[in-house]
Amino acid sequence: MSKIVVNKNLPKNVINKNIYGHFSEHLGRCIYEGIYVGENSDIPNKNGMRTDVVEALKEIKVPVLRWPGGCFADEYHWKDGIGPKENRKRMVNTNWGGVVEDNSFGTHEFMELCDQLGCEPYINGNVGSGTVQEMSEWMEYMTFDGVSPMAEWRKQNGREQPWKVKYFGIGNENWGCGGNMRPEYYGDLFRRFGTFVRNYGDNKVFKIACGANIDDYEWTDGVMKVAGKFMDAITLHYYTHPLGWEIKGSALDFDRPVYDITLVKAQRMEELINGHLAVMDKYDPQHRVGLIVDEWGTWFSVEPGTNPGFLYQQNTMRDAMVAALHLDIFNKHSDRVIMTNIAQIVNVLQSVILTEGPKMIKTPTYYVYDLYKHHQDATLLDSHIVGDTFLHHGPLDIPTLTQSASVDDNGVTHITVSNLLSEESQKVDVQVLGCDLSKVKATILTGEVHAHNTFDDPDAVHTTDFTGFTVGGDTISAELPACSVVLYTIEG
Repeated sequence: MSKIVVNKNLPKNVINKNIYGHFSEHLGRCIYEGIYVGENSDIPNKNGMRTDVVEALKEIKVPVLRWPGGCFADEYHWKDGIGPKENRKRMVNTNWGGVVEDNSFGTHEFMELCDQLGCEPYINGNVGSGTVQEMSEWMEYMTFDGVSPMAEWRKQNGREQPWKVKYFGIGNENWGCGGNMRPEYYGDLFRRFGTFVRNYGDNKVFKIACGANIDDYEWTDGVMKVAGKFMDAITLHYYTHPLGWEIKGSALDFDRPVYDITLVKAQRMEELINGHLAVMDKYDPQHRVGLIVDEWGTWFSVEPGTNPGFLYQQNTMRDAMVAALHLDIFNKHSDRVIMTNIAQIVNVLQSVILTEGPKMIKTPTYYVYDLYKHHQDATLLDSHIVGDTFLHHGPLDIPTLTQSASVDDNGVTHITVSNLLSEESQKVDVQVLGCDLSKVKATILTGEVHAHNTFDDPDAVHTTDFTGFTVGGDTISAELPACSVVLYTIEG
């Protein structure tokens, strides 16, 4: 039996809702077909955005969306994506599949999408192949409410009032696809480019620096040393590759050892966050600079028969467990981790939604976000697991149980508990101190580790009411099925 202790009398920090953010890149069928089908499509849409996808994403309360990349961002020139669509430049997407990018989805379309979703835009600027002037003019185009060439151009293109753009990334993966730079060199470029990403009116830009890949602590050190006092946040990228970068492995065809190593690799996010925060502390002891994990998730081999450059993969209960484990780690560090963006929102890597023509399905990962949305902007509660939460198989420490607890502004307590074991159920007691348990209800997501939704069977995996628990005194007791996430909601 395992025991979790939650103490409502020990509130901690507020969990930034942006921890539940998403990422959309001009990659494969993420934007085109996945989100944007055009105004003349037979697929129901509003101003070109798929109605079914937008409504599904609104249900999980997407708080912030990153765009246009990714590696695409450092080859993206924003002026190609504005004005009449018939006049927009066509280009080859050299990073992702060599397909033609017609730029029919640009700044105005992205802002329309964010407006429909009710989320904040997080825009990544082009440092790798762009110019300071280009980046400066983009911010002027979007946010300046006055007389200027860029503001007039925006108005001519149909947008009279400026937009609000808080989150702006100055470059992406500049250690790799964004220019193969050295950290000190990028740090100087960040200072230069960032100088001209201006605040107009009451729009205050939150400037985000390109951070490290995985455990490249030297990159974090170099960039923080040179540019730390000029930035508001720095990023981290880490993908879960159970069999390594070269092999990756199948999203659907895996055995228990591969499942276990997937969890081990996912758990490494804890180590990486702690490591990069320690480096940041050297240059920012006051913790002014936030950490943003704006690319994370599972990365498997593409589905057979699909374009290898489109990164389309299925999504199983294994992915759901990885998502729950990551979100619990982010919640635990939400005093310093201020945003994360799972890669990617539709049809690419660990998506929450998959589409095929007019059809749409919600993935197991989607349902994790549906359960966890209650933690957004809630107050983190002190919680811990009593005893060992790992299986020790030789050199591997495999996580078996993970949890988060929070209380919202209405006094409702939400506790998410995940049994990460692939085949064994767990008896789990949740002791809740300082809370009346007379009104408890529960929702569960569970299924065999390979379970997933398909276009022929779109509801094979979904959340349901969970009644298999008992309440005695201050404790909720339940036998949690293998591979499951349970949300306990406690009123009052």
